[in-house]
Amino acid sequence: MATQNVLIRRYNDRRLYDTSASGYVKLEDIARMVRDGVDVKVVDARSGRDITSVILTQIIVEDARDRDSALPLQLLRTLIRASDRATHDFVSWYLNNTFELYQKAQETVRSRLSEARTAATSPLDFVRRLLPLPDELATAALGHSEPATKAAPDAPEIERLRRRVRQLEAQLAARRKPRLGIRRRKTIKNRRAASEKS
Repeated sequence: MATQNVLIRRYNDRRLYDTSASGYVKLEDIARMVRDGVDVKVVDARSGRDITSVILTQIIVEDARDRDSALPLQLLRTLIRASDRATHDFVSWYLNNTFELYQKAQETVRSRLSEARTAATSPLDFVRRLLPLPDELATAALGHSEPATKAAPDAPEIERLRRRVRQLEAQLAARRKPRLGIRRRKTIKNRRAASEKS
């Protein structure tokens, strides 16, 4: 999805004019646009100079006045100390990378939550997406009449596993056969012993 770009002009009377909406906006409107992912650029109407950073800083200051939570003091002190160009560039680079990592982490969490919701509401579909279907099942599911001509690359391994499952099932069935009772076994044992003596 492409990012929407909005150009805002600031006039001498400090009024902000949104050129895309053809109307005046307030700092709160610009803050909402930025939060919604709109790429806002603010220019001075007379000189054409880009003053976006000044306006965004003003939004941060206004937001800090309205709330109890502002930027951490250590960060503010670091920003003020970063008056020389090299330090300013480094702090800007560091903050940009930190915010990018934060946004990636947020996106990952959102996608995982979406997957979890899908798994909770439709677990069968979720499992189907996780497990690839064999060619024959996929063909049948898609409604194609011709059988799949390509054998699965692991066909010998699958056949070996099927044989092993059959063996294990046979062993399990043999164990489930009813055993003779203890008395019956002793009786048979005693008869054999008696017949051997005679």
